[in-house]
Amino acid sequence: MEWPITLAHGPLRLRALARSDAASYAEVRRANRDWLRPWEATSPDPDYALPDFKRLRRLLDRQARRGALLPLAMEVDGAFRGQLTVSGFQWGSLRSAALGYWIDRRVAGQGHTPVAVALACDYCMFHLGLHRMEINIRPENAASLRVVEKLGLRDEGLRRDYMHIDGAWADHRSFAVTAEEVPGGLLPRALGR
Repeated sequence: MEWPITLAHGPLRLRALARSDAASYAEVRRANRDWLRPWEATSPDPDYALPDFKRLRRLLDRQARRGALLPLAMEVDGAFRGQLTVSGFQWGSLRSAALGYWIDRRVAGQGHTPVAVALACDYCMFHLGLHRMEINIRPENAASLRVVEKLGLRDEGLRRDYMHIDGAWADHRSFAVTAEEVPGGLLPRALGR
């Protein structure tokens, strides 16, 4: 995989996290702490501490250079506004990956997340050659459910106690799309075409 990459459409740009994002990242995370808490992955290990931004950025960048992740900053109108990460790359006969994201509440609901998801999925399927993309969402997360609905991803059912979220094991609904289902890509769907 190439790294770093930049994907863009309109005011939205997906790119590698930069050192210069540290202050913006901290401000956006602080401003959205309560809004994101019910959906945030946590560790079941009580001694685990999240790395600071500098270490996080270096860790994500190292994993991206190895081809294990696509950790992308979401920038709207030139300002850091969230993050999208493609992970769990499986090659060989499976050729799939999973995608997760979060966005600043101040720009949520403006269509940026569906476009970001579409750009990342299209890149993975049509540039990297993946066959299938998956997104797992808490059943209570109405905003994220609207994203996959807008993009027309297939609901593959409930996964019990799938991921540790906000301090407990939580159910998720699994959604997927294959390259064959969207030969023209997901971006036209994100744009309502």
